[in-house]
Order: sequence, then C-alpha cells, then structure tokens
Amino acid sequence: MNGDRLVNAATGTGKTVAYLAPVIHQLQKCDPRIQRSDGTFALVLVPTHELCMQVYEILQKLLHRFHWIVPGYIMGGESRNKEKARLRKGISILVATPGRLLDHLKNTSSFSYTNLRWIIFDEADRILELGYGKEIEDILNILGSKQQKSVGKGNTTSQISEVQRQNVLLSATLNEKVNHLAEISLDNPVMVGLDKKIELQLTHQDSKPMEFNGNDILEKDGKPLSSSTEEYKLPAQLLQRYIKVPCGSRLVVLLAILKHLFEKEPSQKVVVFFSTCDAVDFHYSLVSGFQWLSRQQSDTDVKQLFLKCNTLRLHGNMNHEDRRTTFHAFKTEKSALLLSTDVAARGLDFPKVRCIIQYDPPGEATEYVHRVGRTARIGEKGDSLLFLQPVETDYLPGLEKHGVMLTEYPLQKLLDSFPLFGMRYHPKNFVSVDTHPWVVSLQKALESFTSSELKMKKMAQNAFCSWVRAYTAHRGELKGIFMVKKLHLGHVARSFALKEQPSLVNKSLQKQTKKRMRDQKQKNVSKKRKVGKR
Repeated sequence: MNGDRLVNAATGTGKTVAYLAPVIHQLQKCDPRIQRSDGTFALVLVPTHELCMQVYEILQKLLHRFHWIVPGYIMGGESRNKEKARLRKGISILVATPGRLLDHLKNTSSFSYTNLRWIIFDEADRILELGYGKEIEDILNILGSKQQKSVGKGNTTSQISEVQRQNVLLSATLNEKVNHLAEISLDNPVMVGLDKKIELQLTHQDSKPMEFNGNDILEKDGKPLSSSTEEYKLPAQLLQRYIKVPCGSRLVVLLAILKHLFEKEPSQKVVVFFSTCDAVDFHYSLVSGFQWLSRQQSDTDVKQLFLKCNTLRLHGNMNHEDRRTTFHAFKTEKSALLLSTDVAARGLDFPKVRCIIQYDPPGEATEYVHRVGRTARIGEKGDSLLFLQPVETDYLPGLEKHGVMLTEYPLQKLLDSFPLFGMRYHPKNFVSVDTHPWVVSLQKALESFTSSELKMKKMAQNAFCSWVRAYTAHRGELKGIFMVKKLHLGHVARSFALKEQPSLVNKSLQKQTKKRMRDQKQKNVSKKRKVGKR
C-alpha cells in the first residue's frame, strides 16, 4: 500500500477493513516487533463518537492475534486524563475525532508520533460538514501535510518510520470541500473507485498517476464535478422508494408503515431519520407510550401499545454514555426501531438493518446516500423509503440527476389493509389520504393522547417549533423546494399530534417569552435599586 489514496466507494462496502488490514499487515511483519514505547504509527480520523467506537471495535477484532500492536481511541466526552495515560503508555493505531486529537497534539507532551506512518481520513466529507475544516488544517500543520515526515514529540524511532508516510482519504461523496482537503493532504494520489471517465481524465496515457491539482480531481466531461453533478454510488440491491403524503397525515402514515413492517416480520431492524433532536425525542415518547384498541371498544377491551417493538433513540444532544448504550443496543438486538438524527447516517455498520425511512428529507442531497447506506450492506438486501409532501416532489429530479431513481410506494393499498373496529367502509370512495377512515380515526387517537399529558404536549410543541426552524434552514437549490410559505402550518401541527393551530402554540410561547422578559426587567430594576441604596 504505497502512495497516497483517494477512495470513493459506496457505503457498506467494507472500507474500514480495506484500510485497516494493510496497516496491520505492515506493522505485524516488522522485525524486531514494534513496541508501545514506539508511539503511534497509524492515525484514523473519524467524524463522530459512534463511528470512532465502531472502528475501534473492528480494530480490536483484527488485532486479536497481534497482541503487541496496541489499538486505542480518543474522542470528546471521554476523560482527558485517562486518554493522556493511554497515550503516555503508547498506542500503535489510534482512532480519533478531530477536536480531541488536536487538543492532545497541543497539550499532551507525552503523545509520541515521531513514527507516524499513516493518516487516514474516514468519512472525510462528513468531517468537513461538521465544521472540522480548521481543526484538520491545524492537525496537518502539526503533523506535516502530504508526505512530509512529521516532527513529533518523543525521541523513540522505529525502522518503519524510515518509510515514506502515506495519507488516505475515504468518502462516499465528492464535493468541493473534499477536493480542498485532498489538495492539502494528498500528494500525487492513486484514485480508487472513481467513475471511469474521471479516472481517464486524472491519469496520463501511460497510466501513471498525474500530478494532483485540487481543481483537477473533481472534473467530468470538462466541467467541475461538484455535489450538484456528481453521480452517487449506491448498492445495486437497495430498493429505493418514495411516499407522497399530505402534511397533516404524515404521523399516521409513519406509524402505519412501522406497524406493517414489524407485524409482517417481527425480527428486523428499522431506522427512521428526523431533522431535529426535539423531533426524535417527541416521536420516541409517542411510540413508547401510545396505546390503541385493536378492535371495537367494549368494557372488557384493554388498550395495547400500537407498536410492539424495542424502540431506541439517538441524537447529538444525548450525553455520551446514553449514546454509547444506544449504539451497542441497536447493534446487538435482533429486532429494534431506531429513531435518529443524522448522527447515525455516516459510516455506522448496524448489522441486519432491513429498512431506512427518511421521515424528514435530508438537508443536503448528498446526505441521502449516507442515510440509505445503513441498509443493503455487504451484499445484503435492503429497502429505503423517502417521505415527501406533495409540494416537495421537485426533490426527486434532484436525486435523478445523480442517478438515483425512486419508485412510488403503494400507500392506498397499505391503508386499506388495516381494519377499523369492525366498521365497514369502501376504500375506493376515499380519494384523499386525509379523509381515509383509518387515518382519521388514528389521528384523533394520537391527538387525544398528546393533549391528555402535559409533558407530551410540551414535547410536541417543541418538536413543531424546531421542525419549522429546520425547514427554513435548507440551502441552495433545496431552498426553492422546501418553503414554509407553501405549507399549511395547521397541518404541520397535526403531524405532531397537536389539536391547536400553530397560532395558538405560538401565542403560548410568546406569552412565556414575554413573561421571562418581564421577570428579567424586574430583577434588573431590583438590582439597580439595591446599588442606589448603597
């Protein structure tokens, strides 16, 4: 594995093992054996805590027979003192998040990296999207960018440090930011997994790698290749569909689909993506507590949970320990529902995930790739379902430009399959989803459940407000598709099981804000009076 690499490959194709195995092979054949005191030989940079733990666990398994090669990780949320102690003893292959790595590079004098041989950027596009660009530049300045030998701390050197350093950049999507990172970190790289037309443009006629230029790497047919023209790489066995749902019926349809999935096949894993942390919390509490009568109501009937599945949640506002617990639970469970923000969209390898539901379309089209990449991994089958409101269907041509073709989900057929307390109705008479008897009945039950509990109502209001804020935050071309002025905010409230119109919700929030402002003014006046008396 000589020379820098730029790797563009579909998610779920085994990239982690592909870059770890050659590193381990090189280290294990060193004679004499490397020691902990030699410091760090390989550095793997990842964007999130969950991916950091996942790569570390894979690394542990691969190193089972090579006990003298020491794996380790450092990331935000962990004890810095414990990390310092591990770095002092020596870590051969280190997995890290950018912020915490930079912290130790600047402040941990016992961190030895004079023998650093590999720097690997996993999920490089996500690292940059999360705003770590400045940290990465600082890290490269300290370690030495491209193939310069690093000037590290510590005096111990090893025979492997005499070999030229190699940088590897892996990304499922290519964009301008990745282009810039490649320009400052890679020297004359070998391209892996790129479109054949791009590879031909990036190589000389004698097939030797061309001199790398940041403007060359992302070109196709003579035009710059950016996130708006790049063709996405997705598993061929992935079944991709979209479902067109009126805003006011979104919640009912989501629950209907989840019920159908888990009743059809109880032992399976499903991930639902939301745009905000508040939305995850609200839907988690709703799914965990909402009960439903499966037949006509009588005195002897007992309400049962509408969804009988193990439900988990994951988002960036959870504390580190809860995130770790959820990550391991969903990974080991045979059947579970995970409600998550995009914190679970990148690189995480959850075994046997059967279906991905994008309840809120991703803020950037490139994120679509990573969300659906949690299923159909390593050759297995998988389904993905994208929720769209009728006013959002222009989102589809944007995906088609990247070679992503979606077929429509048969919603009417699904709704007609649910019995309604023995009532007879003729499905064909109901053209609109909103007026379907089963949808109307379940919507009323959901609103009754939310309004009956103050905590649930508050969570619904918070989720509604944060959803609207997130909806207005779309950028670029998506801004013309996802426009709040196109929506009926009363229907948006219904999608959070709220009976009140948004104006009533807003008024209550305005009252609370005004009350806080009045209280603050009174406190300030009181302080001034006390100061005057002195």
